[in-house]
Amino acid sequence: MPAVIYEKKGHTAYITLNRPEVMNAINMETARGLADAWESVRDDPDVWTAIVTGIGDRAFSAGADLKEIASLRMQGEEGGELPEATLLQLVPMRKPPVFKPFIAAINGVATGGGLELALICDIRIASENARLGLREVVQSLIPGWGGTQRLPRLIPFGIALEVLMTGDFISAEEAYRVGLVNKVVPQGELLAAAEALADRINENGPLAVRAAKESAYRGIQMSLEEGLELESTLILNLMMSEDAKEGPMAFMMKRKPEYKGR
Repeated sequence: MPAVIYEKKGHTAYITLNRPEVMNAINMETARGLADAWESVRDDPDVWTAIVTGIGDRAFSAGADLKEIASLRMQGEEGGELPEATLLQLVPMRKPPVFKPFIAAINGVATGGGLELALICDIRIASENARLGLREVVQSLIPGWGGTQRLPRLIPFGIALEVLMTGDFISAEEAYRVGLVNKVVPQGELLAAAEALADRINENGPLAVRAAKESAYRGIQMSLEEGLELESTLILNLMMSEDAKEGPMAFMMKRKPEYKGR
């Protein structure tokens, strides 16, 4: 079985880490699989949302596979380049964003690169047994896949620093309290909750959903004036689409809109 399973059901893609024997740790094969999956979501017009999760009930992902990294260093593989550098080039956490919605279904431990993978998703739903953390300082390192930058932008700065500087885990309930996850559900209901959310998003115009995400992510890095200009540009582009004509027409005719993504 591949290290990353990619499936499609309707307009939703499922990206599943499939190394339960090592708590879905991210090795070279996994990194390549994730990169391919992100590109597939980006390039497939029939994919409107994506759900990212892990196999099993122990771990979403325990982060980078340190055993493989150590082995590759000893063997001098990957053309002499440090394996950490190769992983850095592959993982979607360090690539340009894909402006389609990603939902992380966190089914257990999410630490290090595993939490950083969840952080590049737009919405996070956690099972009750989930524990989240960035443990790199325990090994005299820091997160290298965006954790030091995304976490403080998502939760209160002091709490982000505590997570980063102690290396301690926080519970799913605490993650919900500080805004790191959107919802906490029983383990057996996790995937269903993620699917329900994806289905709800998929009821809307897919071009509008992507534009809303792009406007929010790009706008938060701009001044208010620049952000408003970006918003105007995006909405003017949307108005030229078939879907933007279908939405008001369906409302007027009191029927469900049939969006095409164009």
